Amino acid sequence: MEARAALALWLEHLEQERRLSPRTLAAYGFIGRRYLGFLEGHRGGPLSAADLGEVTAADIRGWLAVLRQGEAPLSPRSLSQSLSAIRTLHGFLDRRLGIPNPALALVRGPRVSPSAPRPVTEAQALEILAEPALDADLDPWEAARDEAVLTLLYGCGLRISEALSLRRRDAPLGESLRITGKGSKTRLAPVLPRVAQAVAAYLAALPFPLAPDEALFRARRGGPLSARHVQAAVQRMRGRLGLPDSATPHALRHAFATHLLGAGADLRSIQELLGHASLSTTQRYTQVDSAALLRAYASAHPRA
Repeated sequence: MEARAALALWLEHLEQERRLSPRTLAAYGFIGRRYLGFLEGHRGGPLSAADLGEVTAADIRGWLAVLRQGEAPLSPRSLSQSLSAIRTLHGFLDRRLGIPNPALALVRGPRVSPSAPRPVTEAQALEILAEPALDADLDPWEAARDEAVLTLLYGCGLRISEALSLRRRDAPLGESLRITGKGSKTRLAPVLPRVAQAVAAYLAALPFPLAPDEALFRARRGGPLSARHVQAAVQRMRGRLGLPDSATPHALRHAFATHLLGAGADLRSIQELLGHASLSTTQRYTQVDSAALLRAYASAHPRA
C-alpha cells in the first residue's frame, strides 16, 4: 500500500469512526499531506505505508524544523498540534495496518504554556445578547434567531457547532438538552427559562416550515445557519459596542464557565457542563477568576 493511500484510510477513520468535525478533519488532512510531502522530498520519491514505520526521530525533528523556520513559521502551539496529529496517524498505522514506529516516542514537542480563556464580562455578555434586536439590517425573525443562538452559548455553555447541531425536534426546549460534543461525548446541559424563551421566540417568528430532522437554526434564504454567520454577526456587534477582538462567540462559552466559577460553582460541575474530558482543561478558568479563589479560601479555610 502507498503511504498516501494509508493517509486516506486514516482520514476516513477520523471521519467515520472518530466523527471529527469537518474543520478538524481538514486540518488533519493538511498536516498529514504536508508531512508526507516532506518525507517524499527528504527520501527522494513516493513512499509505501511500510516506509512510514522506518521514519526516524531525526526525520520527524527535521520536519518540525521546517515548520518552525519556513516562510510562514508555526508557533509552538501549532507545532505541538501538528506533532499530535502525526502521532495519531502513526498510532492508526500501528493498530490497523501493523506498522509501528517506535522512533516517534523519542521526539518531544515544543513546550507550550496553556493560555487562559478570554471571556467577556457579565455586562458585556448581556450587551451582546441584547444587540441583535437593535440591528436595523436584520428582519425580526433573524434578530430572534441570533439572540437565541447567542443565548444558548452563554446560558448553556455550548460551542457554536453544538448549538447549530440542534434539530427542529429538539424544540421547544425542556429543562435540559442532550448535547453531543467533541469526540462524540454526550452530556446534559440544563436549560434556563431565559434560554427556552429565546428559542421559543425564534420559532414563533421563523418563516420557514421545518421537518423534525432539519437544522433548527436557518439562514436568510432558508438553508442551515453556518458558524461563519454567527462569528460575523458577533464581529459586527463588538464593533458597535466597542468591545475587544477577544469578544467572540466562544468567549460567551468561556463567560458561562467563568461566571459560574465566580458564583461558587465547583470545577467538577463546570467540567460536566462544558463536556471537558479532563479536569485540567477546566482548571484554566481558575486563572481568570482569581478573586473567586480568594473568596473560596476565605470562606472555607479554618484559619481564614
